[in-house]
Amino acid sequence: MPEQSNDYRVVVFGAAGVGKSSLVLRFVRGTFRETYIPTIEDTYRQVISCDKSICTLQITDTTGSHQFPAMQRLSISKGHAFILVYSVTSRQSMEDLHPIFDEICQIKGDIQKIPIMLVGNKSDDSQRELDASEGQALASKWKCAFMETSAKMNYNVQELFQELLNLEQRRTISLQVDGKKSKQQKKKDKLQGKCSVM
Repeated sequence: MPEQSNDYRVVVFGAAGVGKSSLVLRFVRGTFRETYIPTIEDTYRQVISCDKSICTLQITDTTGSHQFPAMQRLSISKGHAFILVYSVTSRQSMEDLHPIFDEICQIKGDIQKIPIMLVGNKSDDSQRELDASEGQALASKWKCAFMETSAKMNYNVQELFQELLNLEQRRTISLQVDGKKSKQQKKKDKLQGKCSVM
């Protein structure tokens, strides 16, 4: 069993250009970038709730090329959960996930207790090569969860990360810190149903 640290490490894998960075940036910063900038490896941190205390969600956005096999192995060995991203506009990008999945199995051993999400990104794009049913079929074969997303339209991005954390069986993890509402949400709730006449 991995050491219980204050970090919960999520690693995002997928071919170049499938939208890994876009998904991560949309989730962490709420932004979307139209231009494609290749990633070597970036790590983003966000505070989340973990076993009723606060821990850091550390998201590693990996390179889309296979130039750095040692980095890939290290990311897998340190990762607690994995997001495998393909683009629904590219059948090849789904094929590219097979060796990565095999390597996760090889390094992690029994993957039944490890949260893995297969993600079909760019679901807003009309140039589809892959149906949702094909993603679902692969997820069933791999015994992992599946979801389609669109970083551009902000579709299922928050849900993707929450669902991934829900799959964790070894500890209770939530995007809501301590189950409390954010200050903005509290303020919103407070203001709701109240009106002032001036």
